[in-house]
Amino acid sequence: MPTQTEFHAAAISEYDRFAAIYNRWMAEDFCRRALPAIEKLLLDDLAPGSRVLDLCCGSGQMARALQTRGYCVTGLDASPEMLRLAKENAPAAEFCVADARVFHRPARFDAAISTFNSLAHIQAVEDLTLVFRNVREALRPEGAFLFDLSMEEAYSSRWRGSFAIVAEDHACAVRPIYDPETRIGTNRVTLFEANDGSWNRSDFTITQKCHEECVVRSALGEAGYHFVQAFDAQRDLGMTGESGRTFFLCR
Repeated sequence: MPTQTEFHAAAISEYDRFAAIYNRWMAEDFCRRALPAIEKLLLDDLAPGSRVLDLCCGSGQMARALQTRGYCVTGLDASPEMLRLAKENAPAAEFCVADARVFHRPARFDAAISTFNSLAHIQAVEDLTLVFRNVREALRPEGAFLFDLSMEEAYSSRWRGSFAIVAEDHACAVRPIYDPETRIGTNRVTLFEANDGSWNRSDFTITQKCHEECVVRSALGEAGYHFVQAFDAQRDLGMTGESGRTFFLCR
């Protein structure tokens, strides 16, 4: 039976395979739409030159946006391929391969962010608490932590059917499925990539956990955050089509 380490290594391989699609077709769009909310909740009160930790930074679009606004950014992600793309997208930022559950950084960051539902990939509540604690220990006193998660409203209304991406050198079909009993969302991905005149096919899954708000708040409390605010992305922050995505601002 595979060990937890082997399970984790397999998951990283899936994110590596998905990295080019995520970078080209998804991350830029979310970054553009989320930035006004992030500015309102966090950046308007954060002085230029502040150090920002971008946790689960993916392919670096958010790191680049923060950099252009004058912040010193350190991005962490467990996927080496995501970080290879991140270094291309934001070459002046610092990037490190790290597991969010076990990383340790000195308390030098003025703020931390984690965007695009990244923490939903941390499925066990105990692991989520570890992530929150690691971030808190990396923040200076009074530092802020902002992250977003999709709540059940988002999964139940949008995780169905399928969608496809077709380009000259690749094609990708994604079938999202949500199980309300287990609160697990699964993206079943089929990817075709052109290679020296032939096409290679790969099939893999990427899973997420729909964490209840009360569970998130409890984990944050255990990790030492005593001031937590929650904002619905659409109703409170004006992100069209994002009802059910919640931004958590923690101190």
